[in-house]
Amino acid sequence: MNIFPKSIDAMEQALSASTLKQRVHSANIANVDTPNYKSKKVDFQAALDTAMNKQKLSSYKTDNRHLSFSNESSIGTTRVLTNNSTQYSNNGNNVDMDVEMAELAKNQLWYNAVTERVNGKLNSLSSVINGGR
Repeated sequence: MNIFPKSIDAMEQALSASTLKQRVHSANIANVDTPNYKSKKVDFQAALDTAMNKQKLSSYKTDNRHLSFSNESSIGTTRVLTNNSTQYSNNGNNVDMDVEMAELAKNQLWYNAVTERVNGKLNSLSSVINGGR
């Protein structure tokens, strides 16, 4: 018997994708002055399309040392793409700090919203388990 709603799995995937986006944008910002560094972005639409076409989302590992799950798949459905088509500065770097900061802020809002929703679901489940107390 699974006591967790199926929406928890979808929110887990959303939080994982948001975490990956945070890492990618942070790496872009950290390399803003690195010569010939090309900015990267997360292709979340491919992951969303994959998730929407599956009946049940599966678990994943963030580290090879973690224990395996029976229905394990990788977060590899979320691709990280490199932007080779532009050059923002003379040193070959194409990181636009304004764009990166805006994307970081947007991602933070998304992460906070999903986290609030997960908390709401778990609080509801806790309330049911405790008999409404």
